[in-house]
Amino acid sequence: MTGTQRRLHLNAFLMEAGHHEAAWRLPHSNPRADFDLRHWIELAQLAERAKFDSLFLADGPALMGTGEFRPPGQLEPLTLLTALSQATSRIGLIATVSSTYNEPYNLARRLASVDHVSGGRAGWNIVTSAGADEAANFGLDERPGHAERYARADEFLKVAKALWDSWESGAVVADKAAGRYADPERLHRPGHQGTYFKVAGPLNVERPPQGYPLLVQAGSSEDGRDFAARHAEAIFTAHTTYERAAAFYADIKARTTAAGRAPEGVIVLPGIVPYIGSTEAEARALAREFDELRVPEYGLRQLAAVFETEPSAFELDAPLPDFILARPKLEGSQSRSDLIIDLAVRERLTVRQVISRLGGGRGHFEFIGTPEQVADTIIAWFEGGAADGFNIMAPALPSGLAAFADHVLPILRAKGLFREEYEGTTLREHYGLKVPENQFRN
Repeated sequence: MTGTQRRLHLNAFLMEAGHHEAAWRLPHSNPRADFDLRHWIELAQLAERAKFDSLFLADGPALMGTGEFRPPGQLEPLTLLTALSQATSRIGLIATVSSTYNEPYNLARRLASVDHVSGGRAGWNIVTSAGADEAANFGLDERPGHAERYARADEFLKVAKALWDSWESGAVVADKAAGRYADPERLHRPGHQGTYFKVAGPLNVERPPQGYPLLVQAGSSEDGRDFAARHAEAIFTAHTTYERAAAFYADIKARTTAAGRAPEGVIVLPGIVPYIGSTEAEARALAREFDELRVPEYGLRQLAAVFETEPSAFELDAPLPDFILARPKLEGSQSRSDLIIDLAVRERLTVRQVISRLGGGRGHFEFIGTPEQVADTIIAWFEGGAADGFNIMAPALPSGLAAFADHVLPILRAKGLFREEYEGTTLREHYGLKVPENQFRN
């Protein structure tokens, strides 16, 4: 492999018993995986043995659904990442945390702490929280508007960066003889006063080992893309076709350039849900096993939640209703609703077929095939300008992640596209990204 050849980046997106909504019902699944620390440790160690760049925990500050058809809870992700950091040594550790329902000082402190205790392996997936139920948990009658949430996130990140920079390198001198611990000239008070926040600083945690935790973004709306172009270093995104993924990839790289940043400094990682079998027939049988365990009522409720309507608005054996096809203005996940409409129209799907297609990855790309076919598809997207790597979203865990590691990764390694061993110790090193300059450096 030449020194200039691009490296494929792989993130293990972990979700309880698996990404498929019925994964917890499989005979070999642990239905209480959500709160079983040993389960999470085993997944993290499996991903690290496979040399994944990172693992990722999604999160939202509300119960998932009603709890009737799928495990609805989740451990607080930064707490869980702290535990996983002590059971691993190299893999990056990324968690979703909302900018809408946190304050910059407390969150900057928690993220800096995770980066310190993990030795520079923390990443923050910045979300603005689209759900009305999340707003209700924080005393709000209505969620803030889409544009307002992104404006707040923009200022939030500006404050967080200033707080992480508030300790210069060399601020701690620890001079026992002189009795002088820190140089106050290298501790800075950002003194931020803005539209949403007033924060004095400095942070009471030293600058993180990576400067900032790796900054990840997952929104694909217009506001989300502009935010990513200004701030994101990795982007998690959902696409059901190569063409859609390639268009997004080109657009985000162009926006990044227009924002005055190097496009190679933004790693685009679409999700893939791989159903892997030794033959195509075996892979299809595996996918059918999952689909037969779905509860349609759950899928209908989830679909209604995306479109901010009631389940009664849909007929299972009819197409999406006209008011949905008209693309109503939503305050929630605009890009995901567009993806679902495009999928339904392109493939002429009924509502029953739509919720079946969403059952495994909630709109992420599902692929059914042999290890060679999965690898060929990943390579085609990677080399064709649709991705810098992938979020691997195993339909069942740990079995699906183990199948990918055991049967797909050797193919990618044989082509020189994925690492044999870790070459660095921090998450930024895994992604080939530099430590940001300190804005207060003299």
